[in-house]
Amino acid sequence: MIIQKSHGRVVNETSAPREKFKMVAKTMVSLEEVLADELRALGAENVEILNRAVEFEGDMRMLYRANYSCRTALAILKPFAEFDANDDQELYEKVYKIRWEKMLDCDGTFMIDSTTSGEVFTHSYYAALKTKDAIVDRFRRNFGKRPSIDTEEPDYKINLHIRDNHVTLLMNSSGDSLHKRGYRQGVGVAPINEVLAAGLLKLAGWKCDCNFYDPMCGSGTMLIEAAMMANNIPAQYYRGNRFGFMRWKEFNLGEWKSVKAEEDRKIGALDFDGEIWGNDIDEQVIQQCEKNLEYAKLHHDVMLHIGDFADQEPPEGKTLIVTNPPYGERIKVEDLNAMYEKLGDTFKQKYGKDCEVWLITSDFEAMKHIGLHPSRKIPVQNGALDCRFLKFELYEGSKKAKYQQDAE
Repeated sequence: MIIQKSHGRVVNETSAPREKFKMVAKTMVSLEEVLADELRALGAENVEILNRAVEFEGDMRMLYRANYSCRTALAILKPFAEFDANDDQELYEKVYKIRWEKMLDCDGTFMIDSTTSGEVFTHSYYAALKTKDAIVDRFRRNFGKRPSIDTEEPDYKINLHIRDNHVTLLMNSSGDSLHKRGYRQGVGVAPINEVLAAGLLKLAGWKCDCNFYDPMCGSGTMLIEAAMMANNIPAQYYRGNRFGFMRWKEFNLGEWKSVKAEEDRKIGALDFDGEIWGNDIDEQVIQQCEKNLEYAKLHHDVMLHIGDFADQEPPEGKTLIVTNPPYGERIKVEDLNAMYEKLGDTFKQKYGKDCEVWLITSDFEAMKHIGLHPSRKIPVQNGALDCRFLKFELYEGSKKAKYQQDAE
């Protein structure tokens, strides 16, 4: 039996659907709790943590708000049908029965992104092909023409998820991945994903109540995400009108503008009075960082320096340091172990007890040369690389002296 969930209705700018429905926000490894907290803060209900995803409930306004303001979401998906299928033919027949004309137009475009697990459907591409065939066959037989496939900029991006014999169809309301913030004008050799950068900041406890410093800032992703948080700028403020939901039949322009205005009114509400610093040894990369900051109108909020990180002094006062040093994958370093040793020596010699250091790396051998014992190790993934996000608590004097002082 097909359970076809309500997907709203065609509305004008003054009439929006208020029915609530389930949604799924996709994210990265170890960012599920962070994303769940973000969604709750935005007003999401019945928040449940999944694997690399968070399920929640809300109305269309919540869907718009989650897309616009969530910093650690890759996409917001809206489930609209689920059923069991035990083979390819049953999958085809049940997909065919769905009233696709309520969502798609004959002259529209769509694509299918599929994932399968279990022993029933072992080839995700073939499952996507059967689903596509069912959709276009229904249109062709009922209307004499069919929507087209567009893998670049489809009107509807459909997610097909099959686990064992259970099928879920979801509509991707985001379109392009939400890590594409829109502020990148210059890109370094190995820029960190914007969603991952924001997630690392939140995992490190960045509450915009102290200074922030990235001694290996590259093209500035970590700096910009930190500055956006400090200024309370919504995650997709620079993205423009590039969301998948804007092509939906049920898209309500008036409601979207209302939600966006509500979130934009919060800009500057935190009254941040700390300093944000960045440094990199590569002058060309710093120039790219400057371009990105200027485009985001954050160049007055971030101070940049060029030089070896070991020669730079950290900001005075309480400072959070989060950095993404080279792993030896895309940025080649002559002696990676020596660089990590130098990094650890710099932390020990120049960074006092008011500094807390976090760094992400995929080189588990090189990180041993830092010479500091991490108090936390969080598994994360940077692209295809398995990484660790390490926390180092700095102090003056020996570790024994520190514990003796804490005990007094």
